[in-house]
Amino acid sequence: MKKKATVKISKFIMIIVAFLFLAAIAKLSYVVLSDKVDGIDLQQMASSITTVKRTLYASRGNIYDVNGEKLATTVNSYNVIAYLDESRTTDPDNPRHVIDKEKTAAALAPLLNMSEERILELLNKELYQTQLGPGGNDITEVLKNAIEELELPGIGFESSSKKRYYRNSSFAAYIIGYAKKNAENELVGELGIEGYFNDVLSGTNGYTQYLKYTSSNYQIPNTPEDTVEAVDGSDIYLTIDFDVQKLAEKAVATFQDDYNTEWAIFTVMDAKTGAIVASATSPSFDPNDTNTITSYMNPLVSYQYEPGSVMKIFSFASAIEEGLYDGDEIYKSGSIQVDSETIINDAEKGGWGEISFDTGFANSSNVAATILAFRMLDEADKKLPDYYADLGFGKKTGIELANEAIGDTKIVYKSELSNASFGQGISVTPIQMLQALSSMTNDGNVIMPYIVDKIVDSEGNITYEGSRQVVGNVYSSSTVFQMQELMHKVISEGTGKAYGNIADVSLMGKTGTAQIASPTGGYLGGEYDTIRSFAGIFPEEDPEYIVYAAARHFTSTSTKFATVVTTAINEIAKYANLTKETNTNDLSKVYTLDNYISKYTSNVSTLLENKPFEKIIIGNGKYIINQYPLKNNFVLEGGKLFLVTNSEEITMTDLTGWSLNDVKTYCNLIGLKLEYSGYGYVVSQNISKDTLIDKDNMILNIELK
Repeated sequence: MKKKATVKISKFIMIIVAFLFLAAIAKLSYVVLSDKVDGIDLQQMASSITTVKRTLYASRGNIYDVNGEKLATTVNSYNVIAYLDESRTTDPDNPRHVIDKEKTAAALAPLLNMSEERILELLNKELYQTQLGPGGNDITEVLKNAIEELELPGIGFESSSKKRYYRNSSFAAYIIGYAKKNAENELVGELGIEGYFNDVLSGTNGYTQYLKYTSSNYQIPNTPEDTVEAVDGSDIYLTIDFDVQKLAEKAVATFQDDYNTEWAIFTVMDAKTGAIVASATSPSFDPNDTNTITSYMNPLVSYQYEPGSVMKIFSFASAIEEGLYDGDEIYKSGSIQVDSETIINDAEKGGWGEISFDTGFANSSNVAATILAFRMLDEADKKLPDYYADLGFGKKTGIELANEAIGDTKIVYKSELSNASFGQGISVTPIQMLQALSSMTNDGNVIMPYIVDKIVDSEGNITYEGSRQVVGNVYSSSTVFQMQELMHKVISEGTGKAYGNIADVSLMGKTGTAQIASPTGGYLGGEYDTIRSFAGIFPEEDPEYIVYAAARHFTSTSTKFATVVTTAINEIAKYANLTKETNTNDLSKVYTLDNYISKYTSNVSTLLENKPFEKIIIGNGKYIINQYPLKNNFVLEGGKLFLVTNSEEITMTDLTGWSLNDVKTYCNLIGLKLEYSGYGYVVSQNISKDTLIDKDNMILNIELK
């Protein structure tokens, strides 16, 4: 058996350890009980050490248009300082104080938006220096550079803080919104995207925490530091296209400047996705100067008003969907008794006599809309208010903008239903109208509008992407097709003929004129106490854009309103390369047409023989009984002029290569029903060339590519 090993500790070592332990106890007691140690006052030292926590500020994200054009950014701001004391100048050739006060005041007044008198008052103070406020407070880098270029002696700057800068001033102001400093000197977004996405744009502040002596500005060496880095705000890219927005801004400026409108809006939406491409409003404001704000309500989402006859798109479509509409059915226009107290009248005094429902839509007949609404009330599975709700009226669309209103589509009485069928007695918002119109370009599907294309974080990662979202299906494809035919008819021969004077793009749509409700009941009766509006879709063959324009108290005719809208649509179509293709590259040659109706067909053919556009003569009659386009309208070189003769028999034309818009015009003129598939230009037709047309028993079917 092995013996256990034993360890013996020397008594000498034990004595040393005990001594050191006692020495440590003694030193500790001395430190605790003494005021000073090695000449250092430990209590004073401890009281002079403090913990510092310094905020690391996050940079606010930028706002861009869909193509990366910077719309809102954060810049340094400055205060303008005037040095007044002569002692500051040591070299007469290089003065460092204000020499000529009158000249200085005159030069700065327009830049600082201050009067010369006020600036002179500040410059005449008996001070070493003075701040030229309020106009010279928190100015931008751009304005600072402009003042520096004046080379005014004695004018300097001191850094103020960070400031939000909007380089295009009032451009899309209600969409972008604004940000300003709060009591903690932090930029906080208000209104528009700045307000809705304030947390996303702001990012997250960080901090650094360390120990320092109160008498020093520096960290105590070899002491720990706790740092959490700031996370900069994300950048937001809007669906707004800068160039289209400029054209929309130009339109609303014309509404206000030339026609003194109380307010106006012009919005363009992508017909397929619901992306808002442009939205301009008047009046607007400059987000660089919040004193210019007169209203905090964004007209696109916050204004509620009676929309007028644009609503007939949806009341007629709903009747079609329920199988209760026959466009050829005849009714008596003019007026209709709704109840013992209510008579509904058409805008045309006395009406147009006995007309078809298709013609009633083209002429914007209130009586036709009322008949259909009541027919649905009695015979349909779904009623008109149900369709309005399915389209999104009476509730928020969910677009990424604050303060969205819901409107009011409550209908109780029969008279209210009648009024609602032609857009009176209910209220909607522009964004709701655009959402509902998307059903006309998406086979009956309602598409949710959106205005944020993407959000990109400070690391360059895309954290959100806007996209097409279907809210629900309201109408069938056949209903949509029939409504597009009716909207085409509005432009070609109805209330929207003034919108037909567009040379570059085919357009379908619906006009609207709504009375303005009086605060004391009923409606205002002044000549211009209306809200004019127009809903347009283009190009007709393959819709790319939906346009909705509205103006309150437009002080002129519907034709003038149409001129403003069509000018903008033409410019947008050219920008987006949506112009019609012709047989010539020279689109500048436009021919104004004469009246050919009631003239001999042979004479008209001879007269137009050398004109560089195509003559489509329908029938072999002796006289011309109709034409399209009409007198004083125009046709492009390479375009088509349709001439209808008094022939009892009409044979089919070869439609190969025709646009859908041209085919629709042809069918409308001869009363032939049309069905089509695809987009682009005609490649086949079911009725062969020279076939005798029986419009009552034939349907033209074409394929487009």
